[in-house]
Amino acid sequence: MINLHWRSGRNLTTHIVERPGLTLSGPDIEALTADLRSVAETTLDQASLAYGVLGGDAERLRNCVVTVVYQGKGAAARPVAFNVLSLLEAELEGRPTQVMHLGLVMVDPSFRGRGMSAMLYGLTCVLMFLAGQGRPLWISNVSQVPAVVGMVAETFSDVFPSPRPGARRSFDHLTLARQIMARHRAAFGVGPEAGFDEARFVITDAYTGGSDALKKTFEQAAPHRTEAYNAFCRDQLDYERGDDLIQIGRIDMAAAGRYLRKVAPPTTAMGLGGLVVIMAARMAVLPLIYWLSASRPWGVLRPWKEAR
Repeated sequence: MINLHWRSGRNLTTHIVERPGLTLSGPDIEALTADLRSVAETTLDQASLAYGVLGGDAERLRNCVVTVVYQGKGAAARPVAFNVLSLLEAELEGRPTQVMHLGLVMVDPSFRGRGMSAMLYGLTCVLMFLAGQGRPLWISNVSQVPAVVGMVAETFSDVFPSPRPGARRSFDHLTLARQIMARHRAAFGVGPEAGFDEARFVITDAYTGGSDALKKTFEQAAPHRTEAYNAFCRDQLDYERGDDLIQIGRIDMAAAGRYLRKVAPPTTAMGLGGLVVIMAARMAVLPLIYWLSASRPWGVLRPWKEAR
């Protein structure tokens, strides 16, 4: 399982840990939870967030990936941003599948505008994708914030809903969205009374299950630099009632490459190194893995065929 520390910027370090409830000791879990709450307290009224790891849900710590960014070093380091990515169990085409829900992201107000959200969302997903041997993974996102909705639409593959040309609702999208709404509402703080518009993938009256403090007006929600996403959210969502979009997409090799090019330009050492890794995996490593694991299905990469 992933448990990594590395320098991610000037005077910044990042810690990513997969399933902390299973991989960390009791004191380490307490310290990690305290760091998450510290960021929440500087962002909003943490006491009003009553779901997920912030609400003391031990089960979520066993089924999530936590990313925390710290400023400083050693004992003086302080948490300034985090993302809790939930791992949701679902079923698709009669087989168990896992959906990575992008989950709750919080950034210290003094660190906003530094590209933290893209790093917190995308980098963790890319690492999980590579740890899964490059097998395409489904992702989900619930948000009313145009900046986040646009980031998901531009970063991941086959995303619905989205104003981007070619976005369409497939049967797989609908199947996963139905299961998430039926079984995993607690992962994103949506109460049982919230409705779900299957045609538009809109959750109506979404802020009643512990996420009440996150409800925003359209003017309060961070806009996207591309006006199409702002207009899309404004047209699709009733902000007074408290609606959310639920987006379903995939992270695959193309999405991983787009992410690395976006946050680490090829002219930089990090960007060049990342692209080399992606290209090497595409041309050599992944085909070898697929060839050697003949007993394992790989979805669209190698679907099972019935014997004739």
